[in-house]
Amino acid sequence: MEEVGKKRKTNDYPFAYHQEIELEIAALTNLGSGLGRVSVDHPQGRAENWVVMVPFTLPGERVRARVFRNHRNFSEADVLEILTASKNRVTARCPLFGRCGGCQYQHFNYNGQLAWKRRQVAELLEHLAGLHFPVEPVIPSPREWGYRSKITPHFAAPRSAGIIEGNPNKAMPIGFLRQGARFDIVDVPQCLIATDAINTRLTSLRAEVLAKASAGSYPRGATLLLREASGEVTTDYDSVITETVGSLRLRFLARDFFQNNPFILPAFTAYVREQAAASGARHLVDAYCGSGLFALSVAPAFHQVAGVEVSESSVTFARENALANGITNARFVAGDASRIFDGLNFPPTETVVIIDPPRKGCDASFLSQLFHYSPLAVVYVSCDPATQMRDLKEFIAAGYVLKRVQPFDLFPQTRHLECVITLAKDFPKVTP
Repeated sequence: MEEVGKKRKTNDYPFAYHQEIELEIAALTNLGSGLGRVSVDHPQGRAENWVVMVPFTLPGERVRARVFRNHRNFSEADVLEILTASKNRVTARCPLFGRCGGCQYQHFNYNGQLAWKRRQVAELLEHLAGLHFPVEPVIPSPREWGYRSKITPHFAAPRSAGIIEGNPNKAMPIGFLRQGARFDIVDVPQCLIATDAINTRLTSLRAEVLAKASAGSYPRGATLLLREASGEVTTDYDSVITETVGSLRLRFLARDFFQNNPFILPAFTAYVREQAAASGARHLVDAYCGSGLFALSVAPAFHQVAGVEVSESSVTFARENALANGITNARFVAGDASRIFDGLNFPPTETVVIIDPPRKGCDASFLSQLFHYSPLAVVYVSCDPATQMRDLKEFIAAGYVLKRVQPFDLFPQTRHLECVITLAKDFPKVTP
């Protein structure tokens, strides 16, 4: 057991704490950090090509960095100076870039961001799924800035009302986690990737929160919500809002999941509809249907559509949205997570399934049920290509063939993206 007050032993191989090094950045990681290698001498006498991760650097750059942590097979460092800059480097617009953990790529021109996101999907395909497969160019967002229709700033518990009154912004920052931190919050008066309407409301909301904090209204910290739809911004988690996607008008609770880049959604949903319809299936199942975004967007292309969702409140909204939009061939059910496909009377060989799971990807139970149902084709939408490609191995093993990989950039200036993969069942050929 470690003695109280005794300094924890640090790992000083291969670099001492805060040792400064120079290196060339060769690539970007899936977390958006620059990756370079430095030749070091191993204690056993052999040379080692050691990996160093340096956030806010770009491929092709030579940098001076300061190491702050050694892991078992790589080190982390902060960039001190760009010695040779990439031709793709631009000046970040936000004064908080590099401190706020919300954006990773503001120093990267937009074409460069798109090219690297495409490359990272291809690398994940190779490393996690074992496939060499062409990845389509990333579909860009119509807006590079001011696109987010939802943000969730945080604040920690105020220390005392007197401190807040004396220096509100310093005493109680309201914003997002600091880059590389788990608890430290950076004060964010404005967010350049959020819509203008959200930033306008953020200013007044911050003033309201600080006033309440001064009065002792917050014994604990909290997460705020700002969500825009049709020009209106709500801060109430339980309010019902309406989002327009093409000709669809969809209602749902402000706290519910819904894609937060509305400017790209018409192209995004149209692509999913196109891929699902190209399967030749007559029926469609949306296995994570939420309030009906994909199911109702694709319904005109199918004879029958069924949406399945474990949240009963979301199913209620999906049913109401179908009625309000005049869609009569879609039904929605609140499914038990352990029996998702029970009760469906769609022939599997005439059915395509859309899945849009959470960031963690599909769990083993869901995949087992899906493969048992064995639909003709699957359109898999993911906000984390790493878990998507992990799941892809299971699809290949179950007899599905990868047909297309199409990334969409719903999150400019960040490392995040959406990726849509199309899979079709490789049914065995019957010899006459």
